[in-house]
Amino acid sequence: MPQPSAPGAEARVALVAGIGCYLAWGFIPLAFQAIAHLGVGPWEMLAHRTLWSAPTALVFVLLAGQWRQAVGVFANRRVLAWLMLSAALIAANWSVFIWAVNSGRVLECSLGYYINPLINMAAGALLFRERIDRIGALAIALAVAGVAVQTLALGHLPLVSLALAFSFGGYGIVRKQVAADAQTGLFIECLLLAGPGLAYVAWLASHGQGHFAQSAGTAAWLIASGPITALPLMLFAWCARRLPLSVMGFLQFIGPTIGVVIGVVEGEAFGPLRAASFVLIWGGAAVFAFGAWRRSRALARVIAGIQPAA
Repeated sequence: MPQPSAPGAEARVALVAGIGCYLAWGFIPLAFQAIAHLGVGPWEMLAHRTLWSAPTALVFVLLAGQWRQAVGVFANRRVLAWLMLSAALIAANWSVFIWAVNSGRVLECSLGYYINPLINMAAGALLFRERIDRIGALAIALAVAGVAVQTLALGHLPLVSLALAFSFGGYGIVRKQVAADAQTGLFIECLLLAGPGLAYVAWLASHGQGHFAQSAGTAAWLIASGPITALPLMLFAWCARRLPLSVMGFLQFIGPTIGVVIGVVEGEAFGPLRAASFVLIWGGAAVFAFGAWRRSRALARVIAGIQPAA
């Protein structure tokens, strides 16, 4: 993305990019539901999503001037191994999501993405010895209570929510270990997944079961699943480095909130118990966002205190 000349202008562009990223993630269920209405099954959808994400990610690598870095990954076994693991985790996340949004479980998807930042907080404490303050502990406790009430409402554990939260949380943890820029990492992940995706698409075509050649509209939707996947990830990577943690903390709840609206409009059950579970999760999310805001303010005061006077 082009770099604005003034810091204030860059912050405004980053805010717009962040809002755009989370709006795209919020409305993504509608895109995959539209593809499903054309007769495309979840596995074929996943195959095309991985296949067409690769050229989109390649464009971002070239724009960022990271082609040499991307080629160099294949000579570094450690980095490549980490990216193979992260690719497997994001593929699991995508497959569960595609199946869930086409099985009347959009609300469970939303719950998973509300829980995700709280899981990241807990993982930071367990794996990286990051300190959880009282606000963080309260946010996690509210999330746990929300999952418990959701379990009562559904009659079973919200497995879709937990699978999405833990797979995306695990993806974030693994990517923290990767010595590669965001654009390069995403391109290598997409490239690793594009091979099996292409093989499955070719197998479907050879058996007369593929939908790519069904119509121009179907082909356009399947090709678009790549940019629909890769573009929000790139916007996120770009704006996350330019916006305060507190702002990102609030923005990240745009997507699942849109998902809740979509699920309710589409007629998914939203009785009192389920509503109570979301109230608890929203409470945890609000506490999390407040904690992020407070930490960013404290950091800003520290930085201001050590800067030399003009």
